[in-house]
Amino acid sequence: MTIKERYEGVLSQLAKEWPAADSELHFENAYQLLVAVMLSAQCTDKRVNMVTPALFAAYPTVQALAQATAEEVFSYIKSVSYPNSKAEHLVAMAKRVVEVYDGQIPDTREALQTLAGVGRKTANVVCAVWWNQPTMAVDTHIFRVAERIGLTTNAKNPLDSEKQLIKHIPENIIPKAHHWLLLHGRYTCQARTPKCKQCSLQKLCRYWKQNQGKK
Repeated sequence: MTIKERYEGVLSQLAKEWPAADSELHFENAYQLLVAVMLSAQCTDKRVNMVTPALFAAYPTVQALAQATAEEVFSYIKSVSYPNSKAEHLVAMAKRVVEVYDGQIPDTREALQTLAGVGRKTANVVCAVWWNQPTMAVDTHIFRVAERIGLTTNAKNPLDSEKQLIKHIPENIIPKAHHWLLLHGRYTCQARTPKCKQCSLQKLCRYWKQNQGKK
């Protein structure tokens, strides 16, 4: 099987399984999406969705958040992972957006990465989800799934994985492919106990061929 055949087969099958794939975070605008993605680092979307309604009610705009203190923001997000640093990053992010970007969330990865607490992965998510840009955010799920299936080979880190993926995925479906791979990793190709026997990608999967298929 060529790498092209594997990509075409995997993407085609995942598109059928997740036709309406989208972010599981709850948001209504670019500001809310950025905040939610920042909060989701090493935290579940479910937990983030539990805290953002009250947070957004208290700080409905980036201007409002920029006026808050980290201590005040902490009280709303204390149940997520690393709440102290995330509270500080959220306030610092909001201040820079107001001061440098006139209150508008930047629409490029490079500009987004100048904000406190925003790394490449977070910036890629915002660009793909809100602006439908061809950016591939590689989280732990996608890093694992891509390597297991055989979409990437010996990826050293998320950036290496990202470069391999965008080389082979058609640009127009990269935003969707991000969700397909993420959801597949979240619900089927799980870290400790992948549900290989239930997986529709068996014939396309390098991991299955090398391991499960021998049993």
